[in-house]
Amino acid sequence: MHITQDTAVTLDYRITDLQGKPLDAGTTAYLHGGYDNLFAQAEAALQGKTVGDKVALALNAADAFGARDEALARSIPRSEFPPGVKVGGQLQGAGPNGPVVYRVVKIKGPEVLLDANHPLAGQDIRFAATVKAVRAATAEEIAHRHVHGAHGHHH
Repeated sequence: MHITQDTAVTLDYRITDLQGKPLDAGTTAYLHGGYDNLFAQAEAALQGKTVGDKVALALNAADAFGARDEALARSIPRSEFPPGVKVGGQLQGAGPNGPVVYRVVKIKGPEVLLDANHPLAGQDIRFAATVKAVRAATAEEIAHRHVHGAHGHHH
């Protein structure tokens, strides 16, 4: 089966910086066809591919995880910081356009630095993937706009 509109696609992927330093890798599943579950250029490169096919492309920050938004980075006094949360942990809080999830980036003296940007925001990347499986998406997956089950979304 070829990757076309409304197919559920499973990929093994690898993301590196432009110098080849590994940033992320794993297996993911996405719903093909403009559902914003994968980088648009990667989805376009995967159109028509089948199991075993590979794609590799360089993406600028805007086409990958987006530009870094400094309005999503903030610091709070350590005295307001909930106990038990450590660097790498997450907190929900108010962002410039509503609630956001902040990552705890650094605890420095009396301040805690928080960031709601994706960790790779602002970075140009290389994206490489191998197609592991392709199947017709279910009506429920199409209605929900994402793949369910292994490597996909779980309700």
